[in-house]
Amino acid sequence: MNVFNVYPLLDVEPVKGKGNYVYDQEGTEYLDFYGGHAVISIGHSHPHYVNRLNQQLSKLGFYSNSVPISIQQELAGKLTQLSGYNDWKLFMCNSGAEANENALKVASSWNRRKKVVAFKGAFHGRTSLAVAATDNPSIVFPVNEGAEVTHVDWQDIKATELLLKEEDVCAVIIEGIQGVGGIRIPNALFLKQLRELCAQTGTALILDEVQSGFGRTGKFFAHQHFGIEPDIITMAKGMGNGFPVGAVLIHPRFEASYGMLGTTFGGNHLACAASLAVVEVINHNGLMGRATKFGAFLLSQLKGLPGSKEIRGLGLMIGLEFNHPVAELRKELLYKHHIFTGSSSNKNVLRLLPPLSAGRKECDQLIEALQEVCQ
Repeated sequence: MNVFNVYPLLDVEPVKGKGNYVYDQEGTEYLDFYGGHAVISIGHSHPHYVNRLNQQLSKLGFYSNSVPISIQQELAGKLTQLSGYNDWKLFMCNSGAEANENALKVASSWNRRKKVVAFKGAFHGRTSLAVAATDNPSIVFPVNEGAEVTHVDWQDIKATELLLKEEDVCAVIIEGIQGVGGIRIPNALFLKQLRELCAQTGTALILDEVQSGFGRTGKFFAHQHFGIEPDIITMAKGMGNGFPVGAVLIHPRFEASYGMLGTTFGGNHLACAASLAVVEVINHNGLMGRATKFGAFLLSQLKGLPGSKEIRGLGLMIGLEFNHPVAELRKELLYKHHIFTGSSSNKNVLRLLPPLSAGRKECDQLIEALQEVCQ
């Protein structure tokens, strides 16, 4: 039996991780400046994370949501403290795609509409509705084509207004920062206009914070930089530091009825233990402040690299756009300098998504390597 192909594979297999570094079978050290698609938020094999999972596993690894799970309530309480979203409801699932799928379902149950507005360059996942909301025809197949999703140009408020006022739109879904799209940051005015427009038309505003959430940008959610409050927030990736977990935060105005949402594995004991460890480390170690500090340092030091066009980002979610594709540059960083970095749907953008624990040492290592490969 062979494993189904998913991505083109790199020629390095990490078998061990510690902090901001991973190691191959020969013990070669690699700086992780990609975090496995922004998943590693507190660093590899963090002692508190390992202990939290081990302690929970020694007591109970799993039972379904047909019984009370007090660790879910504990997580909800700590998420409230760190995010500031009091009285919101937490639905837990297993991935970002599943979170977005359920968010759209909640929105539709609220206003009884079925059309969705998304934005060009978006990536929301690979389940049916999430695929339809993603601006990538190569991952859409006939079974996905039933969803009524319209993609408008990035930050085109006039086109969005026309759709919301003339069509039966259930929800607008937008990323806090477009990650796969090349680290594209919405401006505050656009988001405020979008918030007002959704409120006027009874349309749910869904903020996809799957990649940009959990402190990555220096605030718990990226949209908190812009002073708006959505109706529904989705999250995953950094939430579990590698353990598969996703969640939907739902405004109190949305009523939950038994059977509307469901999950077998979502919110299981181990997933909650992993997420609690992440929240506790972020809070105790001041990782959001750290992301702000070292993100600003990278933005200042990497500006003006030879061949580069623009650098943009918030916190430790950074895109470095060049005047040429970055595939060879990424290979040189990996195979010569032993640094993992990421790509995007824009072939000219290098994505930098390190653990939030990255500091001056790791930043200097990346800067030195980039300065050399860009000469």
